[in-house]
Amino acid sequence: MSTAGATESGVGLRTETLTPLHWAGIALAAISGVIHLWLGVSFFPSPFGVAFLVAAIGFFAGIAGVLVDVRRRALYALGVPFTAGQIVIWYAVNGLKLAPVDLVDKVAQLALVAVLLVLYSRSS
Repeated sequence: MSTAGATESGVGLRTETLTPLHWAGIALAAISGVIHLWLGVSFFPSPFGVAFLVAAIGFFAGIAGVLVDVRRRALYALGVPFTAGQIVIWYAVNGLKLAPVDLVDKVAQLALVAVLLVLYSRSS
């Protein structure tokens, strides 16, 4: 593994192995993360607000993990149920009521699940 971009401690960005599919996944996770951050701040301190903030942290932590190449295959595997679970929970709470922000978030999440599955299947 190349150490380009790593600091003396060995921690740093390791983006040289990222493909366009990785960058698509990062963008999709960022979209959902920003939406959840916005919703979390909007609803805080209610339990929903806290849940949205936890979800946002999960998306941003996943992005950071991929960027510094921390067990990417495990991140892909964990990202699928993390993201798909949010879709299921959203449906259980909201049914088919789709506000524009919901539509953007759910499309991004569905696409992210697909990207993660492909990345997982291609990784060793």
